Amino acid sequence: MTGTQTEDWARGLNHTEDEDSEKEGEEESPLLFNPPELRIRVTAENADDGLGGPVPLQNSPEIVGVGREPDDRGQTGAAGTREAVVGWADLPRKQQLIVLTLARLSEPLVQTSLQSYMFYQLKWFDPTLPDSVIASQAGVMHASFTAAQFLTAMLWGRIADSSHFGRKSVLMIGLSGTMLSCIGFGFSTSFAQALFFRSLGGITNGNIGVLRTMISEIIREKKYQSRAFLLLPMTFNIGVIIGPVLGGILSDPAGSYPNLFGNVKFFLDYPYAAPNLLSAFFLFSAVLAVWLGLEETLDARRDRRDVGIELGSKLVRVFRACFSRGGQKAVYTPLASRDPSIRDASIEVELSPTSVTARPSTSSISAPLSATGSASKRPTRRRYTQRLPFRRIFTRNVSFTLIAHSIMAFHIGTFNSLWFVFLSTPVYDPAHPPPSPPALPRRPPFFFTGGLGLHPREVGLAMATLGVLGIGLQLFLYPALSARLGTVRSWRLSLLFFPFTYALAPYLSLVPSSPASPPPAPKAGPAVWLSIAAVLLCHVAGRTFALPAQTILVNNCTPHPSVLGTVHGVGQSVSSLARTVGPVLCGFLYGLGLERGVVGAVWWGLSGVAVCGVLASWWVREGDGHEIWLEGDEE
Repeated sequence: MTGTQTEDWARGLNHTEDEDSEKEGEEESPLLFNPPELRIRVTAENADDGLGGPVPLQNSPEIVGVGREPDDRGQTGAAGTREAVVGWADLPRKQQLIVLTLARLSEPLVQTSLQSYMFYQLKWFDPTLPDSVIASQAGVMHASFTAAQFLTAMLWGRIADSSHFGRKSVLMIGLSGTMLSCIGFGFSTSFAQALFFRSLGGITNGNIGVLRTMISEIIREKKYQSRAFLLLPMTFNIGVIIGPVLGGILSDPAGSYPNLFGNVKFFLDYPYAAPNLLSAFFLFSAVLAVWLGLEETLDARRDRRDVGIELGSKLVRVFRACFSRGGQKAVYTPLASRDPSIRDASIEVELSPTSVTARPSTSSISAPLSATGSASKRPTRRRYTQRLPFRRIFTRNVSFTLIAHSIMAFHIGTFNSLWFVFLSTPVYDPAHPPPSPPALPRRPPFFFTGGLGLHPREVGLAMATLGVLGIGLQLFLYPALSARLGTVRSWRLSLLFFPFTYALAPYLSLVPSSPASPPPAPKAGPAVWLSIAAVLLCHVAGRTFALPAQTILVNNCTPHPSVLGTVHGVGQSVSSLARTVGPVLCGFLYGLGLERGVVGAVWWGLSGVAVCGVLASWWVREGDGHEIWLEGDEE
């Protein structure tokens, strides 16, 4: 490269947007390289390899702007005044997000699967128990998982922050423990055995906090967070659709399909093993996906050797070699990103066919350019070198955020527990009222009892409706309204839906059934299912906005990045405590209400708790995830 060309190239580092507009007539290549510091467009003029010869590429880079972001139409908006609308396709590190969503999908699929038949499995353990006792047992069974999580979630958060283990190891331990718990639960023959295996799954599982931590470390820029954190509740809703349907279809095959499995001894001895074995298979697949495809996000472990990633890369290469097309050889072209949220992350790669003209070294393109035009590789740098002491974590905003988080977890977790029990509770039959103790006279709108009496397959369908409604709202409504209202406002407004949902839920037992299904037959008919859909729509409308917004608020209230995993672990602990106390307490009150003829009392009490959550939300503000700065911290 001549001296004049070298000076021109150096001056290009300060190229402005006005100078870009003067080059509109130049021929452009479809390649667009986007290092964090510069945006480089390849043009056909003045190609030089730095040694006096032509560059192997047909085009050479021209610097077209520094520090500017294009809007969603590919045009540069006004500086500092226009924020691009982020779509799903704009999310960085999609491969890693896919692995995380698969890991998340396996767990709600398992949990909601067993909820569709838990009432009937508990009846199978001891058919002599009354429905009120079964309802209390269901609350204890549901709470055993979260109680165990409460005891260990903070510990798993600290372990995930440790350089000896990291996020990935904790995630794999949690998935493996849940898999073993699932198998044991399916082969349980007593309430005590089932309770033990449910608790085992909770003790080993701190995955929710770890998943949220990893997403926040993969997606560091706030403009992507509303989409990225929506992946977890959206995945939950997918699990809510699939899990109950599979659980309802596969549970008790000998009783549900007597012509096919009525004489199969295995299904007679273990009627609820089939759905749990299928759930264990999903969990095992998630463990493999995490081991082979998920990269560590903890700064202290990112540069260490990962045998799983190496094996996964080899398997991908073998697979591509077996199925690659003849006549075209595929090569990897690393594409650097302009997004600071992945500036220090692993480079995305794009598979493209080799052209006749050779490519230059990819490292020379994606690495930062020196003043002479040469490339230098920048090593991975840690954003922080010190760890915030545990005693300094609980700032005012962290404390209020966790309080609001625990209240919301209490009523949402309790609803998830009571809902399937309420759907399975037998319909009140005036001809055969509960034997003892004597119930209060049946005088609606306050004194009434009974449930809907739905079978496992119908319970699965009703719960799947919850997921279908949630997916629709999350895909088409949440992103636009969240962008318009902001995280905190949309969260506060969404909390208003919950008191109405819980106040209306018990009145489903008063909806008249079809004439073909009189008491004590299960509720049926259009009026019943439309009423169920209306209650679920109200609940999902609140949950769609509340859950992802709450996750963002917990993530951003973190006072320092070094304790991000710990804060999410604490958040999961307080959430688990609330989801433990809620189902146990309200399960007992629900059984008492069935006996006394006031089945709605527990629902109306839950509505009051939701009102407290609305009031608590006004003390919460959105942080920036780095309220406290320590020596050596970087952006």
